[in-house]
Amino acid sequence: MTEVTVIGAGVAGLAVTRALLDRGAHVRLVDRNGPPGAHGCSWWAGGMLAPFCEGESAEEPVVRLGQRAADWWDKHTALVQRHGSLVVSAARDHGDLKRFARRTDHFREITGPEVTALEPDLGTRFSRGLFFDTEAHLSPRAALAALFESVTRDGAHFEVAEVDPNASNGLVVDCRGYAARDAVSDLRGVKGEMLVLHCPDVDLTRPVRLLHPRIPLYVVPRGDGIFMLGATMIESSASDHVTARSLLELLSAAYALNPAFGEAEVVEVGVDLRPAYPDNLPRIRRDGPNGQLIRANGLFRHGYLLAPALGEMVADVIFENATPEMMDEAIA
Repeated sequence: MTEVTVIGAGVAGLAVTRALLDRGAHVRLVDRNGPPGAHGCSWWAGGMLAPFCEGESAEEPVVRLGQRAADWWDKHTALVQRHGSLVVSAARDHGDLKRFARRTDHFREITGPEVTALEPDLGTRFSRGLFFDTEAHLSPRAALAALFESVTRDGAHFEVAEVDPNASNGLVVDCRGYAARDAVSDLRGVKGEMLVLHCPDVDLTRPVRLLHPRIPLYVVPRGDGIFMLGATMIESSASDHVTARSLLELLSAAYALNPAFGEAEVVEVGVDLRPAYPDNLPRIRRDGPNGQLIRANGLFRHGYLLAPALGEMVADVIFENATPEMMDEAIA
């Protein structure tokens, strides 16, 4: 039986572990901070399985590979909600809506009454929108917990330990995210800031993106009046605190979406550093003696979209000696 140590129990490490278990490997899953929690950037994600919306700014592989994600998460967690994604803008920002439409596909343009029919609590504030009816979302924290329970139930041995990938024996997959910057020189951290609000006066069925010239906002419903608001993208790893400006702009944008958010309770304010390579696409790299160390990293803001594909490709490398799409051939 193939024995593999996977370091990191975030979304990447869990997806890799799931793929390896499914092919019969014996997996030792290690994380110095314990099971999935607030220490990992996966905890602070939006959970939008929205490959076509992401195509507005992401590279083609994100759109193509991300289309597998909803089915994968549904199979392994049964937590996926398939209600589509709604994109709107204020009348003064309709140019941004047109630009978003030009850069994406698999949507239909809808009128103000159709926006209201989809999300009554948006009222009549938006005269146009884009509806991506095949997209989905999930609650990241619930999904991480379900996936962690799945892999440990199915045989992965979990340990809370500090492990040096370069000093470990046997086959190792390094999924430490931004923590791997000590060994990966071209990995950078992209700061993302988010809020969790409790607002029982607003009811939304699906993620809603409000386009804005300065700070586009997405609001993701979590149920029971809980909403996640996000998220900024700041090219800086210098601080793990939310800036006052970001906080004000996120809340102002939420107020523009529905003034009832002005009465919401702020439940959480969160920051994460997303691991990213220069082109914002993931990489799989072989390193160490005989290629026994595999580094799988760089999911950027697409963790829940691309982790399933990343996991399968790591399994292809190990079991088929393949050179998959995400493989960094210059390093392999």
